[in-house]
Amino acid sequence: MTSTLMIVQIILSILITITILLQKSDSIGLGAYSGSNESLFGAKGPSGFLAKATFTLALLFVINTLALGYLYNKESNRSVTDTLSKQKTSVPVPAPAPKSAPQAPAAPTEKTSK
Repeated sequence: MTSTLMIVQIILSILITITILLQKSDSIGLGAYSGSNESLFGAKGPSGFLAKATFTLALLFVINTLALGYLYNKESNRSVTDTLSKQKTSVPVPAPAPKSAPQAPAAPTEKTSK
């Protein structure tokens, strides 16, 4: 189910990108390649249709995102560490040597040689 929703998510993101790029702006964008759409979309052109299509696709995208989040949360209620074996493989750690108090340096011995 999640793989199907993931494919739908990718398709929706591509369609949203296309509809946004086709909308008329100050620099026209990719709308110049759509040709004369006055006869198909009416006298005002595709601006109203593309705005509604963008809103609808964005709403579907958000709903699909929420559904994916819910399904992933539902499926992953276990941790990765739950799948590890419960064997006890402890390695013995050697005990540290007891620390002794520091010793004072030995006093210099005087040698008398005559």
